[in-house]
Amino acid sequence: MTFRVLILGGTTEARVLAERLAGDSRFETTISLAGRTANPISQPVPVRTGGFGGPVGLAQYLRDNGIDVLVDATHPFAANISRNAIAAASAAAIRLISVRRPQWQPEPGDKWRFHSDIGAAIKALGTAPRHVFVTLGRQELEPLCAAPQHFYLIRSVDPVEPPLAVPNAEYILHRGPFDTAAEEALLLKHRIDAIVAKNSGGEASRAKLVAARRLAIPVEMISRPPHEGDSPVATAEEAMRVLDHWAASTANRGE
Repeated sequence: MTFRVLILGGTTEARVLAERLAGDSRFETTISLAGRTANPISQPVPVRTGGFGGPVGLAQYLRDNGIDVLVDATHPFAANISRNAIAAASAAAIRLISVRRPQWQPEPGDKWRFHSDIGAAIKALGTAPRHVFVTLGRQELEPLCAAPQHFYLIRSVDPVEPPLAVPNAEYILHRGPFDTAAEEALLLKHRIDAIVAKNSGGEASRAKLVAARRLAIPVEMISRPPHEGDSPVATAEEAMRVLDHWAASTANRGE
C-alpha cells in the first residue's frame, strides 16, 4: 500500500520531513504552502500553494485526493491552521501528526519578559524612545504603530509593503539561519536596546537570543498559543518514525 501524505508546511521541519519521504516508495507526498512568501525555498516533493477554505475545505481536499495522513508542520504560531487541521483530519477520518519544535527556554544571563501578544510586548517597551529589533512576521507589525516614538529595525523574508506608518524604521530582508557573531554586530551597529520576538523555537533564529544575552539586551518574548489536540512530536525525525510504524503495521496486516 502507498500512503498518501499531505504536509502543511512552511517550516524547516516540513522540508526535512519532505526530503525523507521523497525517496521512500511507500509514500506519495505533497507539501502545502500558504503562499505568503514571495520566493519560498524549493521543496523536494510536489507543492500545493494557497488556502483550503477553512476546515471544511481542507477536509474535502483530503477526501478528494485520497490522503491517508495529514502532517501539520506549520509554524508554532499558526494556531488557526492547526485547529483546522485537527477538525479536518477528524472529519475525513484520517491520521494526523502534529510537529512542534520545542520552545526556547531562558538561560542564565537572559533578560526575557513574556507576553501574551504583540501589542502587550510593544506596550512593555515603555514611553521613552528606544532602539528596537523586531523579528515578527511582516503581516503582524501593525501594533508597532501604537508606539511611534521608537526606532524599529525590522527583519523579514519579504518586503514590508506598504512600510509602517512610523517615522523611524529600517527594514532588512534576510532569511535564516543566522550567525551569532553577525547578529551581535547588527545589534551593536544599530544601538539596539530591546528585542521583540516570538518564541518560535528552533536553531535558525536562535542566534539573536545568544547575541542579546552577550550584550545584556532585554527581550520582550511573545508566548506561543496553546497547542490543541494530541501531544505533538518535536522533530521531523520523530514524525518519520511514526509514519514508519504506521506503514509497517499496515504491511503486516496485509492491507
